[in-house]
Amino acid sequence: MIPHPELYVLRHGETEWNAQGRLQGKFNSPLNARGRQQAARQAEILAGIDLTGFNILSSPQGRAVETAAIALARQVDEVHTDSRLHEIGMGDWAGRLKSDLEAQGFIDARAGESLDFYEDAPQGEGFAALETRCALFLASLTVPSVLVTHGITSRMIRAIATGKGRAAIANMGGGQGVIYHVFNSVQKRLD
Repeated sequence: MIPHPELYVLRHGETEWNAQGRLQGKFNSPLNARGRQQAARQAEILAGIDLTGFNILSSPQGRAVETAAIALARQVDEVHTDSRLHEIGMGDWAGRLKSDLEAQGFIDARAGESLDFYEDAPQGEGFAALETRCALFLASLTVPSVLVTHGITSRMIRAIATGKGRAAIANMGGGQGVIYHVFNSVQKRLD
C-alpha cells in the first residue's frame, strides 16, 4: 500500500437539498442553518489542532467551499479548490428526490444504509471511476492535508487511505459536518 500524508477529511454541513432528501451529485444547494452549525462545530474541533504546514483543499462545489470558510476561518488564510474532490456524479438522478426514486423502484429502502444506488445511477460516475479519481488525487499529495469534500467522495478517499479500498466504502462511516483523521492507515472520527 502507498503511504499517504496525514489527512483531516471534512464532509460539508447539511444543505437544503440534504434536508429534503434530494440527490445533489455535481449540483449544489447552500448550507442550511443546521449545516452552518455543523461547520462551526468543525471549527471548534480544528481549533485544537495545529495545522501549520498542512495544505488546505476543498471541493469547488459551493456547499464545501461554504463549509471550509466557516470551519477553517480561524486557522488558515487561504483555501485552495481541487475539482477532484467534487461529489460522485449522479447522472440522470442528480436533483431527484430519493423518495421519488424509491417509489419508482430504483432505490430499495429496505436495504438500510446501502450505497448501491450511487453505483446504479444512469449516466452516473460509478464507484470504479470515483476510486480512480480519488486514488490519483491521494497519490498527488506530498504534505499533510485538510480536505473538505462530500459524503461519498469522503468515504472513498478514506477507504483508499486506510488500505481498505472501494469495497469498504459502506463501512467507512459518514455524517454531515463530520471530521475524520486518517494517519498511518488508521481512521479516527473526531467529535
